[in-house]
Amino acid sequence: MASHHTVPDTWRAIPGLLLRDHWFTLPLDYQTPGRNIRVYARELTTPDQANTALSYLVFFQGGPGFGAPRPMGNTGWIKRALQDYRVLLLDQRGTGRSTPVTTASLLAEGAPDAQANYLMHFRADNIVRDAEAIRRALIGDAKWSILGQSYGGFCAMRYLSAAPEGLNEAFITGGIPSVTRPTDDVYRATYPRVMAKNARYYARYPDDVQRVRELVSHLQHHRVTLPSGGTLTPRRFLQLGLQLGMSDGFEALHYLIEDAWEDIRGQRALSWAFLVQLEQMQHFDTNPIFSLLHEACYTQRAASNWSAERLLAEHPAFALDSEDHVLFTGEMIYPWMFDCYAQLAPLKEAANILATTNAWPMLYDPAVLAHNKVPVVAAVYYDDMYVPREFAEETSAQVPSMTLWHTNEYEHNGLRADGPAVLGRLIDLRRGKL
Repeated sequence: MASHHTVPDTWRAIPGLLLRDHWFTLPLDYQTPGRNIRVYARELTTPDQANTALSYLVFFQGGPGFGAPRPMGNTGWIKRALQDYRVLLLDQRGTGRSTPVTTASLLAEGAPDAQANYLMHFRADNIVRDAEAIRRALIGDAKWSILGQSYGGFCAMRYLSAAPEGLNEAFITGGIPSVTRPTDDVYRATYPRVMAKNARYYARYPDDVQRVRELVSHLQHHRVTLPSGGTLTPRRFLQLGLQLGMSDGFEALHYLIEDAWEDIRGQRALSWAFLVQLEQMQHFDTNPIFSLLHEACYTQRAASNWSAERLLAEHPAFALDSEDHVLFTGEMIYPWMFDCYAQLAPLKEAANILATTNAWPMLYDPAVLAHNKVPVVAAVYYDDMYVPREFAEETSAQVPSMTLWHTNEYEHNGLRADGPAVLGRLIDLRRGKL
């Protein structure tokens, strides 16, 4: 339960919304209480609903390692949600305002083994423990609803497994994991998806075949230091393929690449604007949890042993010297990143400890999920590059009371791209209107 909840006494208004802050003091380690962290959540409602007794919808953000959205107004999926709920935007522990994990804060923990031990408390299991403590502090024994986007869906599945008694219903968008498969299965499924996205990208922008090859060749033969102090290697550049699973990702990548060069008195050079924009598209330095715990999202009583790096060897098409197109990679984390990202480099030893330990507890309980009674409605994106569709279908077959909406109208970012329509359909399915 919450050690302390700072009760807000005032609402703040922005166009179309009322907001108030909640702060909770919670255990870092629920098994061995002692050290505490602070967890932040932002409550939203509308002026005309301020005195209406609506139940909560708690949002679990994708990632891992990213804070909840910062609303600028009553728009997107939030606008649809507020018709039926009060929304609670939870900054998951280690993100946003919730005792954020940064390179500086991790180095303050001491030696790499201490850094790794600290980080092992920041997975979905403890995020859900936090949510349950917050629920009891806010509404006692009453239940609430949850919405999980991407990794937030992993948190939702953990919630269904560990504390279903706290839930009225669960909505998931692009985030149903396998509850039993090892990490290697994830990359055996996602590497071919990334290859398919590359093929579609180059079909849309055929001139980029040569542009990308020229950029990779330049980076192979020149040391390029980025504005933050990191190094732009060929493989770091190709990590921009992370964009390819989003509805606007092809264009974001293409527009960056077509403006990569400038001419300085007859000499061709990478432009400063290109380097700055590239860094802004890569969040590994600013959100280190994403790199440090990404493979740990899947591990249960097993080590990942740098799964994405090992499985890359099974896909020679990604070789830099491929005679075909140079392929971008996707949502994969590699050990070499802790050499070329300035803020990750000091955490290299901790990253290796996390990759090689098998001390990760179970995230999901298949026996509990097999008897699930909480209604779950989920959007499954047919061509999802990050969360394999077949795993979502496999999990759905094992979990009663789960309804899937398959769609190829949206990519993984459907909730951001067309939130009112996506969430509205899920709510209608839950209410039996479709």
